[in-house]
Amino acid sequence: MSQEGKTAYSPDELKEFEDIILSKLAMAKEEFNSLKETLSKKNDSGTDNTASTSKLLEDGADTLERESLSQLAARQQKFIINLENALVRIKNGTYGVCVDTGKLISKERLRAVPHTMHSIEAKMAKK
Repeated sequence: MSQEGKTAYSPDELKEFEDIILSKLAMAKEEFNSLKETLSKKNDSGTDNTASTSKLLEDGADTLERESLSQLAARQQKFIINLENALVRIKNGTYGVCVDTGKLISKERLRAVPHTMHSIEAKMAKK
């Protein structure tokens, strides 16, 4: 069946997207928890407080790594929120409809970026 003229996806189609989102959500939460765990270990500074030059370099590298992990965790948390919002859109019947054009977002795009709210045309027009 062609997408032309369709204004919403069928319950079966929405179920496929819901399964994709739930799978990505589980992986994202697992990765987020792993990042949080790594960060909490990084924040637990050891008992070694020697003031050598190599210790200062190590501390700098640790700080940089901690900042990088924090950014990854923040990005992962945003991804989780976007996936959860997509599940809400499935429940309220607005999933898969471009917020800019009002047309259905292609299945290919939704499979690749299941939390998107923009068709590829609308995304390209914003650039």
